[in-house]
Amino acid sequence: MPSFVIPTKCDGCKALDKTACQHICPNDLMVLNKETMKAYNRDPSMCWECYNCVKICPTQAVEVRGYADFVPLGASVTAMRSTEDIMWTVQFRNKEIKPKRFKFPIRRGVQEGKAQPFGHYPTGDDDLKSPTLMCEPAGLNTERGRVKLDRVSTL
Repeated sequence: MPSFVIPTKCDGCKALDKTACQHICPNDLMVLNKETMKAYNRDPSMCWECYNCVKICPTQAVEVRGYADFVPLGASVTAMRSTEDIMWTVQFRNKEIKPKRFKFPIRRGVQEGKAQPFGHYPTGDDDLKSPTLMCEPAGLNTERGRVKLDRVSTL
């Protein structure tokens, strides 16, 4: 289900140039209404349901309604993100059952902003705008020259 913004919770990220949800949305769907200073999803039918906007919202104003097989009627799943982890809270439709909380780290010993995108995989080119793909040219095995393939017959 696509994301939606709860207007009473949204503060427009305090009128910054870009809201957190605008910054993180991979499909550029989240927009700030300049009149109300509230964010909204401009095309819910194009939402990838990646939960990025839900996880990054500092006021927890963005939500996603779960599918009936994942979240039966009356239940909910919400995410709260910090710089170190994400806390998922699952509330069952039977409100007598206590909510379940699951905490997952998002950093594995790497400071924020210090992650190396290619890690130990060489790109073959230090220029990020290069058309060279990961591990090329070494991954193409071109140093061996042409390789003769055995012909396989089919019946």
